[in-house]
Order: sequence, then C-alpha cells, then structure tokens
Amino acid sequence: MLLSENQQLRKIAFYVRGIAEHYLYPSNHYRASLSKKLALLSQYDHERIYRRVNYYNKLNEAFPVPDSALPLSQVPHHKTTYLFDFRRIMRYFPPHVRTTSRFGDVTDVTDFPRFVKTRPLQKPHDNSILLRLNSIRHFRPITDTTPVHQKKNSLVWRGKVKRDHRRDFFRKHFGNTLCNLGMTNKLDDKEMNSWKKPFLSIKEQLQHKFILSIEGNDVATNLKWIAQSNSLCFMTQPKYESWFMEGTLKPGKHYVQLRDDYSDLTQKIEYYLTHTHEAEEIINNFKRFYIEFTDPKKEHLIGLLVAQKYLSLSGQLTE
Repeated sequence: MLLSENQQLRKIAFYVRGIAEHYLYPSNHYRASLSKKLALLSQYDHERIYRRVNYYNKLNEAFPVPDSALPLSQVPHHKTTYLFDFRRIMRYFPPHVRTTSRFGDVTDVTDFPRFVKTRPLQKPHDNSILLRLNSIRHFRPITDTTPVHQKKNSLVWRGKVKRDHRRDFFRKHFGNTLCNLGMTNKLDDKEMNSWKKPFLSIKEQLQHKFILSIEGNDVATNLKWIAQSNSLCFMTQPKYESWFMEGTLKPGKHYVQLRDDYSDLTQKIEYYLTHTHEAEEIINNFKRFYIEFTDPKKEHLIGLLVAQKYLSLSGQLTE
C-alpha cells in the first residue's frame, strides 16, 4: 500500500498541518495571497470551473447575512476535521466577514444560506452551499491493480447497520449466496447480531467484482474509493450529495442502479456476471468521473470561488 493510502498516517499529517496552519501562520499571510490563488484560474477551463462553482453554490441573488453568522475566529472548534477544511478556505478572506455553516451529516435545508458538507437532492436546496468538508474521511486515495475479471464473482459490503433502510436491506439479502455482507457494529438485538461479520479492509473488499454503496446518515462514505477501483458500484439512486456531486452521477454510466427496495439485486448481479464488457465500461466511466476531483490546486481554487460568491452576494466583499 502506498504511503498516501495509509489512512492513519494521512490523519496524522492532516492534523499536524491543520494545527500548524492554525497556530503558526499569521492570517494576513493567507489574505495577501488570495489574488495569487485566484489567478490559477487561468490554468484551467473557465467554463468547467464555474460550472462546478455554480453547482455547489446555486445562489444568484443578494441576501442578508443572518444574526447567527460568525466570523471565522468564532466558529466553534468542535468537529476539528470540518473546521480545518473550512479554515483552509475562509482564512483567505477579510477577518470581519461572517458566515453560517453546519458541520456534520446534514440531511435538511434552512431558510438562509449556509455552508454544509451534504444536502438532500429531492428538496429545493439552493441555501445549502457545498464545501469539501471532512475530506480526510471522504476523499481517501486507493490503488486497485486487479482487473475486474480476476475478482470474486460476488458483491461485498461492510459497515454499520443503524438506519432502517440498511436493516431492511439486510433482512432481504443477508443470506444471498451472491453476496458477502456483514455488519460491523454490535447492537442488543438478536436478529441483527446474527448479521455481524469480521471487518474487511478496503483491500479485502476490492477482491470482489461488485461493491455495494449504501447511504448512511447522508452520503455513502465508500462511494469515492469505489470510484477509484476496478470493481463495479451497485447502489440506489442517491438521495444526498456532497462535494463529489453525487447528483450528477448517471445510472448505467457510472454505477448500476438498484431499486430502492433492492428487489432487483440478484438479477443485476447475475446480469453483470455475464456482461463483463458492460461492467468494465461502467467502471472506467466512474474512474474518469473521479479524476475530476484529484487536482488539489483546482479543488482549492473552486472552494475559494464558492466562498467568494457567498461573500459577494451577501454584500461583504467590495471587490
């Protein structure tokens, strides 16, 4: 495994960098370099960049900043991974600007604009402005060198089973011989504890041709590393989206779409076991989709432009 793929080392590096940036570098250092950061736009396709900026921040009209808005120095320090990612964008702007944000798993919307990690797809969500938050968890690099045709003829999933939709899925498919399913949490429930199986690493899950991505509190954490793999992604139509733009994924092109009740799971597995060329095409399309998010400079630039749009529309930037 590459050093960059060691999640524990990545976390340590993330926190070290975040603490150093928070305590060792003066804020005016970042504010003075904003124009230089924004000048990187000349290196990219403007239309593609602004397509993403306007996707994340769909606001088009001026709006007042609510009384609850805070300057960066007063943003609560809980959920440190979110704060460090948030600071890496907002520290480039004047210290007096105020924003509203909500860290954590967000599944609703508010009547005023705020920065979030996730938003629902089925509701009007223009007030939910996406930033690349908790990136250390959700954008984990992996390498998969095993071609799909050399993998096990089965679908795999490991994770916590807490939400009703995951319980319903397990009740229907835990004994499915085409699947390797397992619950990793322990609950005081006889039926559910029968679903408990040993933890499987990402490397071990990548031994299977098919990987299930099933949403939890909001977006599915494993979706981003499946997109880097040579395994085929199975999932229902997404109900939430994040910086990964799950709402733009197309069934049959980027993933295999399952019915919301998973009644077609066996049928879809059997189909793609015999239609390997179609499976490979979907896998390759999904890998190309993921590449869009792998340039750190571009991702940071887009984040700055998303925040700049918020601050401009709220009347807090004069330039």
